[in-house]
Amino acid sequence: MTKRRGPGEGADGQAGGHREGADPGPARQPGNAGPDLTGPQTDRLRYLDAATRQIARGIDLDETLDELCRAAVPAFADAAFVHLYDPLPVGDEATAIPAVLRLHATDRVSPRDPAAPRVEAAEVVRPAADGVLAKLLDGGRPVFGDTPAIAATAAELLGGADPPGIAGPAGRRLIIAPLHGRSHALGSVVLLRGPGRPGFTGDDMLVASQLATHTALGIDKATLFAREASVADALQRTMLPPSLPQPPGVRLASRYLPSSRTAQVGGDWYDAIPLPGNRVALVIGDVMGHSMTSAAIMGQLRTTVQTLALLDLPPDEVLHHLDEQAGRLGTEHTATCLYAMYDPVLHRLLVSNAGHLPPMLLHPDGRGEILRVPPGAPIGVGIGGFESTELHAPAGAALLLYTDGLVESRDADVLTGMERLRERLQAAASGYGSPALEVLCDVALGTLGAGGRDDDIALLAARFEGIEPETVAYWYLAPRPQTARQARRLTRRTLHRWELDLLAESTELLVSEVVANAVRFASRPITLRLLRSDVLRCEVGDDSPLVPRMRHARLSDEGGRGLFLVDQLALRWGATRMSSGKVVWFEQLLPGDQGSG
Repeated sequence: MTKRRGPGEGADGQAGGHREGADPGPARQPGNAGPDLTGPQTDRLRYLDAATRQIARGIDLDETLDELCRAAVPAFADAAFVHLYDPLPVGDEATAIPAVLRLHATDRVSPRDPAAPRVEAAEVVRPAADGVLAKLLDGGRPVFGDTPAIAATAAELLGGADPPGIAGPAGRRLIIAPLHGRSHALGSVVLLRGPGRPGFTGDDMLVASQLATHTALGIDKATLFAREASVADALQRTMLPPSLPQPPGVRLASRYLPSSRTAQVGGDWYDAIPLPGNRVALVIGDVMGHSMTSAAIMGQLRTTVQTLALLDLPPDEVLHHLDEQAGRLGTEHTATCLYAMYDPVLHRLLVSNAGHLPPMLLHPDGRGEILRVPPGAPIGVGIGGFESTELHAPAGAALLLYTDGLVESRDADVLTGMERLRERLQAAASGYGSPALEVLCDVALGTLGAGGRDDDIALLAARFEGIEPETVAYWYLAPRPQTARQARRLTRRTLHRWELDLLAESTELLVSEVVANAVRFASRPITLRLLRSDVLRCEVGDDSPLVPRMRHARLSDEGGRGLFLVDQLALRWGATRMSSGKVVWFEQLLPGDQGSG
């Protein structure tokens, strides 16, 4: 609830208070502000023109009500109380009239007579469905409080109080102006004049009607604005990953902050996609513009990136195909995208960039570096020409991918913002040694300051831990009939070295089945890789794009049971197409974790 009080009044009615964050301005005393509304008609029209313009400046609900109070008090009235239905009806939806009115805004000037009783408004009003107040608000026409029926209605809104001097034709000091939107009653504004000021006239009734009409239109706009913001934000968040994966060799953290200055969502997104070989793709992008269309295009591009990533294409080829897909969407929106592929075994980072800001690397020694990656053209331009850059990714280093909302502001350009971000991350690393990813994200967001954000912010952070070479075994095997036996022997020897003899029998059987299947279709050497992390993982790759499918063999069949055994004995298994063929993999729990499986 927004409450504004005149100078000389605090939240508790004591002297010296004003609304936090508001400009107190000159002392708001009766009779010293605004045109003389008891004078010529020209002054009244001039005031009304300025007041309606002021009300129209409000963007959200609080601003609209605040501007109404500023326009009405003290130029037109000595006090204003705004009650709105809870919940507020939105748009043209056919909804039942809510049963509760709540006080949303108040404003008043200091009383001329310090001994005059203080008028307060009721915090909550429950008008009867067939009562005078409900009918008055639904009718939409303002009324004076000079009749017994309206005086009783005014008392409802004023918490049972009976302000002196409002009864009788000569004492028209109260107007109830219904706030009626395009389709619904929204609430009311009560306007009061104190005893030391002339009462309202018939011309003032027209002014009150115009103030209420423009305020109601502003409330309609604000509620639609807020609903669109809520829907857009929900849409954006459902298109972002609900959680990040936990691949071995890397730790991940992320942040997403919607813009604080627009009700329309942007197209910022991030993603982390596990790839064959314990690699992970780190993606961040930004669709130009702020609209529901931008969010929809973002969702399409993100889905396309996920599909392309699972084909295990190099980063530059992923961006190339993404650019082609954007062209087929037939939209004028362009997007930036940065695609990085991290290999924890080789401690290697492959990066390709489509017009996005370069990533930030925090080295293990605390040194911050803005990586030099060729920018390329944005997605949707159709120029192509993307490049993949190979970089060393040492264990302990942290990579930060971000959108321009993090580094660009009204008081700093992108380059200045990036340098400021680098310095903050570097200072955090020198202060904490090796700060956790969550701390790094908070430090990065600390560059925003206290002001509002003009753009969305997406942030993806990765800590490279790597996989120790002694936990990986890798072989190239010729596609011959005896290869399965060779693979079993290499597997048994490796598991003995890793002290995993309890898994030897089952792993040998699974490796034999998968390798035998690869030998049937491969024309080039196949690959066998064992990796010990939190699980034992086996990967068999060949150059055939045919992905095996599990089928249930009949009793008379001599084959067809290999993948069925894999499915029954392995914790998880799968097959992934790659640009050079496919990889079939399976995982098993380590002996100490068997009970949790």
